[in-house]
Amino acid sequence: MTLFIDALSEHFETLGLTLVDWFNGPGFYSQLGLILAAAVIAYSLSRLAAAKAAIFNHLPEAQSAGGFRDFVSTSRPLLFPLFLIISLALAVDLSDHLLSQSYLVRVSESAAVVFLLFTFARNFLHHKLLRTLVLWLLVPAAVLHIFDLLGAVILYLDEVALEVGNIKISAYGVLRMLVFGSLLFWLGRLSRTAGNRIIRRQEELDAGTRELFAKLFEVVLTVVIFLLLLQVMGINLTALAVFGGAVGVGLGFGLQSIASNFISGIILLLDRSLKIGDYIELDDGQGGVIRELKMRSTTLETFDGKDIMVPNERFMSSTFTNWTHKNSKQRYSIDLQVAYSTDLDELFPLLREVVSEHPQVISGDDVPVEERPDAEIKGFGDSGINILIEFWIEGIDDGQNRVGGDLLLMIWHALKQSNVEIPFPQREVRIVGQGSANSSL
Repeated sequence: MTLFIDALSEHFETLGLTLVDWFNGPGFYSQLGLILAAAVIAYSLSRLAAAKAAIFNHLPEAQSAGGFRDFVSTSRPLLFPLFLIISLALAVDLSDHLLSQSYLVRVSESAAVVFLLFTFARNFLHHKLLRTLVLWLLVPAAVLHIFDLLGAVILYLDEVALEVGNIKISAYGVLRMLVFGSLLFWLGRLSRTAGNRIIRRQEELDAGTRELFAKLFEVVLTVVIFLLLLQVMGINLTALAVFGGAVGVGLGFGLQSIASNFISGIILLLDRSLKIGDYIELDDGQGGVIRELKMRSTTLETFDGKDIMVPNERFMSSTFTNWTHKNSKQRYSIDLQVAYSTDLDELFPLLREVVSEHPQVISGDDVPVEERPDAEIKGFGDSGINILIEFWIEGIDDGQNRVGGDLLLMIWHALKQSNVEIPFPQREVRIVGQGSANSSL
């Protein structure tokens, strides 16, 4: 602590003597004039670019996904700091050539870089933690670097440490991990969003392949960020060899289910047996539309608003029915019973016509015969004739395509108007021995 204070005092004493020499010499005022001229030129160029360049007057659309054009149009606050840095860089060369000194101009150029960083953080960093780290750590660190104080502060923070055996945790290490860790995770999230958007725009690939590439991209990005974070923390990657062997043993025993689900997810995406939007029915009767395919599990959304999380391994080890994988058209049937006295020659055309009137039922002369609505005798029952009605629709008979209930009501109205009787079970009961009992009386 004493060494840090002594070094700081010596630095400020040297800086004070340097400033006194500047104030008494003509070079100080000449450099100050160059700085003011650079600021005026930068301000004029930024106003001119904002007024003349059409891209800076482009207003981002409300539904826009945030492309390059939208980013440039919102970057107008960065014009003045950028032009200021360029102008001061030219002023440094001019000051070296005319005055043989440019320390004050170089300090101003560094301050312009800090101003650019501060403006960027205020206008573009919407993540609260990342914005706080930049404004309260990176910007002060840049200011310390301008006055050559950053090295002394780093040495002091490195001395403030907690040692446990061979492990040393310093204040500088914690701050470095927080800053660079936050930056890595922020960049990783942006890269994941941008990468997934680019991959899912590739229309020449089917949905399953795009989903596979998107998931693999997320896995690779996570591994890269993890390795970079280890490097920032100062952990030697060669020391992870033993730890990696232990993790491998753990995967073999305790984490085998997670590994199995992960590998099963890759296989499902590769063989394209599942895709987003398919209706899946499991062997236990549960079913739903695939809403999300993850590397560990698949999310099925039921028609009553529930989500079923199915481990990917289950699709590899048990049977399931994919109703809409190859063909979204489905065939359904309705069973009913009519009295034996019914005129079937008139009933069958009536039922076909009623079913064809539903807008979601596939019908028409251009439809193949096997897909048109049909009615036929299914069998002869105890109380009446069993009738089978078959029809095809696009999709599953539930949710938005709820057809069955509407058809039953339409058929009931048609049968009622045509006076077709729907029989109820009838039984003939005989009392055995009743005649002999009466004769004895």
